[in-house]
Amino acid sequence: MSLEQITQSMSQRVSPGSLDATVKFDFGDDGIVFVDGTAGTVSNEDAEADCTITMSMDNFKALVSGDLDPTTAFMMGKLKVKGNMGVAMKLQSILG
Repeated sequence: MSLEQITQSMSQRVSPGSLDATVKFDFGDDGIVFVDGTAGTVSNEDAEADCTITMSMDNFKALVSGDLDPTTAFMMGKLKVKGNMGVAMKLQSILG
């Protein structure tokens, strides 16, 4: 799964007002996915977000496939959350 495929997949799940916040998924050298839940847009721009989730692309793929539990990933340091933790808790709807 490439950055473009992740961006496309999230675009299909995000609609205006689906998430009353902005979220940035930072995959380091693999790129960024920026979700504006208020506007219902998904892009690859590096913008300020209410919540930034930093993790590797491999861990993200394991998370969305169900092979990695979000809580476990957080506790093990495989997933870092900066900003509004409440927003991070609502992400299940756009991760699929």
